[in-house]
Amino acid sequence: MLDKTSTGHAASLFTILVWGTTFTSTKLLLRYFTPTEIQIIRNSFAFLALFLLKSEKTPLAKKWHELLFAGAGICGITLYYVFENNALSISTVANTSLIVATSPLFTALLSLWFLKAERPGPLFYVGFLTAISGIAMISINGLMNLQLNPLGDLLALGASVAWAAYSIFTKKLSTYGYDTVRITRRVFGYGLLFSLPLALLSGFRPALDALAMPVNLFNILFLSLCASALCFVAWNFAVKMLGAVRTSVYIYLVPVVSVTTSAIVLGETVTWMLVTGAALTLLGLFLSELKSFRRQSR
Repeated sequence: MLDKTSTGHAASLFTILVWGTTFTSTKLLLRYFTPTEIQIIRNSFAFLALFLLKSEKTPLAKKWHELLFAGAGICGITLYYVFENNALSISTVANTSLIVATSPLFTALLSLWFLKAERPGPLFYVGFLTAISGIAMISINGLMNLQLNPLGDLLALGASVAWAAYSIFTKKLSTYGYDTVRITRRVFGYGLLFSLPLALLSGFRPALDALAMPVNLFNILFLSLCASALCFVAWNFAVKMLGAVRTSVYIYLVPVVSVTTSAIVLGETVTWMLVTGAALTLLGLFLSELKSFRRQSR
């Protein structure tokens, strides 16, 4: 039977394998919907699905903890999807996933400043550089014949920082003993609440006939029920078991999955550069986990 640490790693890996495919799924939906429409529809379905999951009914330990829930919702739901969806609308799957994969570095820095619980050792940065080298090879493979979009890169970087902040908020919340499902549901509630002004400003009017198309309906349900509702619960559980920094290094795998998926779905060619990049990314993940952290407290 798996112990808590092994279960945390399994939850992280499962989540990343699913999340790696979401870039391609979102890219397909952008043919019919705006970035804001995808964000609102996806997160609304996910929020409703989370109500079907049982959770412990525990009161807030402190009233100010509500600010932590709100901060996690703003960063991990509202801002992250604003940045990612808009980045994908003007950039490529490979390039966006590459930049989003830098979030472990921001998570490590924010952990030092705000949590004071996890300190990455030198091997963490060796692994980070190795993984980034692999991710760069994957990205270059998909972009060598395309023109880079600086605005898309900047938006993807914003998504990376927003996700790092979300990881810090959820790690802090997990230390107060809140149920993982309850954390996720409350975070999605705040994320949706702060997304509503975007819907009003953008004239939210998704085409129902496009939503009813089988391919679009499948992608919406996949993003909502699996990638959001289920995987956010799994990710928050992993953060609780492993810590924000150790969990975030799994994000290195996102470009490997996303580029492979885009190659299959969008017809991109799999080359030696892509395979080599994937191998370097996996090596970087391993190095970052190998005695990478000195823990002062949990």
